[in-house]
Parts: sequence; C-alpha cells; structure tokens
Amino acid sequence: MRILLVEDDLSLADGLRTAFRREGFTTNHVTSGNQALEAIRTDTPELVILDLGLPDMDGLDVLQQLHEHKNPPLVLVLTARNTTEDKVTGLDHGADDYLAKPFEMTELLARLRALDRRTNTTQTTMITIGSVALDATTHEVSVNDRVIELTRREFMLLKSLMETPGRILSREQLE
Repeated sequence: MRILLVEDDLSLADGLRTAFRREGFTTNHVTSGNQALEAIRTDTPELVILDLGLPDMDGLDVLQQLHEHKNPPLVLVLTARNTTEDKVTGLDHGADDYLAKPFEMTELLARLRALDRRTNTTQTTMITIGSVALDATTHEVSVNDRVIELTRREFMLLKSLMETPGRILSREQLE
C-alpha cells in the first residue's frame, strides 16, 4: 500500500516511516498541508495519514479538499486532538479512521493492515504487465505462469512499480 504521511514532527515521521517500511508499506512524507495536496495530485497514494496540527493550514481543511478529488484516498487522522468531539469532527469531515497521540505502534500498524484490506477489496486484485502477473489478494507473483516466492518487501516494491507503469518513482516514494 502506498502511504502519504503528513506530519510536521520530523522525529515522529522518521520513526513511523521506519515502522511502515518494516511492514512492507511504501511511504512518502511531507510536512505541510499544501505539500500534501500537491502530493495527492501527483502521487495518488492509497492512504493518507494526516496530522491535524500542520504549520500552514488546519488538517481538517486538507481533509475536506482531499474529498473533492475524483478518487480520494483513505485517510487515517493521527493527531494530538483527542477529545470525543475532535474524533467525531474528524470522522464527520471524511476520515476513515482516527487515532489520537500518544498511541501504541502495534495499534497503528493493525489499523493500517485493516485499511489495506479495504483497499485490496475495492481495487482490482490482479495486475499483469507482459509475462509478470501479480495477485494482490493472494500475494502471489508469477512470471511466464511460474509462481515465484517474494518477501513482503519485494512484493510491495513490485506492486508499487506495477501500479504505476511508465512512471519513475523516487527512492522516497518506494520506501
């Protein structure tokens, strides 16, 4: 799954990116609302992890603008705003999930896996380019009709590349 992480706390963002990479997720990181909106236009992530306290605009404004896109990504709000009213507001503004800081990494990763399952059920599960076929549901890859074994990380890298044929992806986009 391709994740856009919108977080202005650089040390937290580094820790999250490391954890996501270990889970096999591809993560792009930006630190402001305007950067997030631009990244969504150009990179088409499947999931946005959105902090609401951004330096240039409120994350709720970013959330509303995200849902103006033709195919908006899933959004998990990850923020210090932790009252019930904050959570209800975030979910009512279009967030698919909401997790308040501080949080346990195991819970965040479980929520990401759950959202990943949702994206896999709503999208085509089979990608074929030439003689390479990738099944996102069973996590099988075959070349010339012969199944090959890949690690989770290798599978996620191949999936990212096959989902964006003809595009050059930076190392940051693939991590």
